[in-house]
Amino acid sequence: MILSRHFFSIVKFIFLIAFFLLLSCNKNEEFFESAICIENITLIDAKSGFRPNMTLVIKGNKIFNVFKTEDIKLSKENKIINGSNKYIIPGLWDSHVHIGYDTSLTEHMLSLFLTNGVTSIRDTGGEIGYLKKWKELSLEFQDSLPRIMISGPLIDGIPTVYDGSDPSHPTIGIGIDSEKAVIKMVDSLYDLGVDFIKAYEMLSPEVYKALLDRAKEKGIKVSGHVPLSMDAISISNAGLNSMEHLRNLEFSLIKNPEKLLNERQQILNKNKDKHGDELRWKVYNQQRFNAIRNSDSVQLEVLLNTLKENQTFQVPTLILEKFYANRTFVDTSWQNGFNYLPKAIKLKWEKEISEFVKKEIDSTDFEYSDWMFSLVGKMNSAGVDLMAGTDTPILYLTPGLSLHEELASFVEAGLSELEAIETATWTPAKYFGLDNELGNIEPGMIADLLILDGNPIKNIKNTRNIISVIKNGRMFNREELNILLNRIDNRQN
Repeated sequence: MILSRHFFSIVKFIFLIAFFLLLSCNKNEEFFESAICIENITLIDAKSGFRPNMTLVIKGNKIFNVFKTEDIKLSKENKIINGSNKYIIPGLWDSHVHIGYDTSLTEHMLSLFLTNGVTSIRDTGGEIGYLKKWKELSLEFQDSLPRIMISGPLIDGIPTVYDGSDPSHPTIGIGIDSEKAVIKMVDSLYDLGVDFIKAYEMLSPEVYKALLDRAKEKGIKVSGHVPLSMDAISISNAGLNSMEHLRNLEFSLIKNPEKLLNERQQILNKNKDKHGDELRWKVYNQQRFNAIRNSDSVQLEVLLNTLKENQTFQVPTLILEKFYANRTFVDTSWQNGFNYLPKAIKLKWEKEISEFVKKEIDSTDFEYSDWMFSLVGKMNSAGVDLMAGTDTPILYLTPGLSLHEELASFVEAGLSELEAIETATWTPAKYFGLDNELGNIEPGMIADLLILDGNPIKNIKNTRNIISVIKNGRMFNREELNILLNRIDNRQN
């Protein structure tokens, strides 16, 4: 009898253990209705760095939650994607593009951006009506077109650079020579809903400052070239929010920058009859390499500190200058991207390249490129905000593909792989005040993401190894991306 009671006590104990184990096994089992669950994947972003063995849940267009895989048991009823040995990063930005530079290319550009993981673009100058139309389409089709942030036309001085005088200078700029007119233009663009304003380098100091002041009153950012009539330090202090191409920064690095500034202003005043592009190149040719070769370390430190303190973002477009020196566009692997362009543009680019390569490489191209790469490394070390941009489709830069080349160029300039990724994810989101919505992989963020078949922290070139693009919560797998690429290819014939 005693043995029997003992036996039943043991059975009861075992049953209770089994029951509680069963409860324990089922306790963390989770079902997320109408969600995508990516299990056991490595998350990489600028905020949290490298997080292996994670589970990501996407509901609607947002990241619903992020878990350590060991802390959650997903119900088999979920839509589960196995992320083992895969990596996920935020969707990329190209922060310097011109979708209206050649209107026959726009549709192809947007498709190529998406298929290459560029889920957001910052258009830095074009005809406002045309850009507004495409921005509205991007808002209507948020899950299939990249996000488009627009500035409208380049606000330039007189003479004007992009005045429609030839195919290389389409009408994407407008010349303004009075404070009253520029204030009216800023008000007009603000009313039309631009996301920022682009100021160009032929503006006079008075007009440029009036533009900056009015934009600040309206609460809208201004991007631009450092004007030839001013210097980088004074224009940063005046409120320019981002500088493009590092253009004209070199003039502020010499021991006596005021002397160069006076010379530039004299050249500008005496040559107003010249075309804007001809006039600016006259200045470059007379001053650029004198400034680079006589750069002063004290002036450099002043400039870097000024840019950091004023949070003046820099968009170096390294790949643009690198191409002049290294002529990467000659490579067969690079020209393969031309197959996704309209046939007329593909043939035009190939013909121009064949003529271009006959010209002897100018040693100053290497000198200028080396200076830019060195300066970017110093900017990064000083804590200056850097954004990845390309200037596509200018100079045979294939949309989307060229952004990955820019990321590799940042690493070449001295950034870590994670810092390079930051320039195309969190930093541009921060520029637009969207850093609580985009750029990192956290609950509540918009689900613009890339799944990669390779670790981009180990090799930045792995950003190109895209398995899936997730745009606004919609997932395009590799097969769907290939179908989209084939459609682009068919459209260009």
